[in-house]
Amino acid sequence: MSETWTVERLIKWTADFFGEKGLESPKLDAELLLGHTLGLRRVELYMQWDRPLNPDELAAFRALIKRRVAREPVAYLTGERAFWALDFKCDSRALIPRPDTEILVERVLELVEVGGTPSILDVGCGTGCIGLTLAHEIPGAQVTLVDLSDGAVELTRENAAKHELHERVEVLKSDLMAAAPGPWDLVVSNPPYIATNEENLMDEDVLKYEPKSALFAGADGLDLIRPLAKQAFSGLNAGGWFLVEIGFSQGPKVVEILGNAGFVDVAIRKDYSGHDRVVEGQKP
Repeated sequence: MSETWTVERLIKWTADFFGEKGLESPKLDAELLLGHTLGLRRVELYMQWDRPLNPDELAAFRALIKRRVAREPVAYLTGERAFWALDFKCDSRALIPRPDTEILVERVLELVEVGGTPSILDVGCGTGCIGLTLAHEIPGAQVTLVDLSDGAVELTRENAAKHELHERVEVLKSDLMAAAPGPWDLVVSNPPYIATNEENLMDEDVLKYEPKSALFAGADGLDLIRPLAKQAFSGLNAGGWFLVEIGFSQGPKVVEILGNAGFVDVAIRKDYSGHDRVVEGQKP
C-alpha cells in the first residue's frame, strides 16, 4: 500500500466504517482494537497521533476490523475486559464482564467491615470477575469460586494466576453449590437469567459468540435463581447475605423467591442506569 495510514487516520476511518455498519460504539471499538494491535493504551494512541503503521500492523488491524464487523465482541478480539480495578482475560469460555455487575461488588464492599475476614462463595463465576475482585479488595477474605463449565473454571484459574490471587482463592467445578455447601458469610452470583423467549431481543454480538449456557435460564429466566436461593439460605451462616444479579424486569419475582426461601431484609439494588440489577437478602 503506497499511501500512509497513521493512527489518527485509521481511527477516523475505522470509526466511520463501524458506524456505517451499525456498531454501537464505533470510535471506542476502533481505539481499543488499534491499541491492541499496537500494544498501546487508548491514551497512548493520542500521544502517537502521527505514527504510521507498517504493513504487518495494518494487516493485523484489518483482520480485527473484519471480525468486529461480523459482530465478534471486542473483548474476545482483544482477549481482555476491564472490571472494577482489574483487567480480566476473556474468551468464548465465559460471559464477558459487564459494568452493571460492578454494583454487586460495590454492595458487598459496603456490607463487609473494614479488616473483615468473610468467607465468600461466587456461584457461576465465569471469568472470575466478581469473586477475584472481592478477593483483591478484601485482603482477609476467604473466597471460593464455582462454575459448572470446565472452560469457565479454567478461565477463572487463569485470571486468578494473572492477578496473583491463585494462592488465596479456591476454584471448583460445581453444579450451583453442590461442591461448596458452606457455611459461608456471603454467597454472590451472576447466574444465567434471560428468558428463552427473549432471545430475539438480544444483540447479535451476544447471541453469536457468548456461551448460551451462561445466558438463558428457562421460560422466565429464573430456573437457576430458584434453587440457588434455597441452597444459599441453607449454606449461609446466621446473619450472612445472599446477593444475586437479575434482569431489570425480574425484581419483584426474585424478591418473592428470596422471601419464600427464608431471607429477611430482602431489597432490590439498582444499577448506574437506574434499572433493577441486584436482589439481596439476609439469613436471620
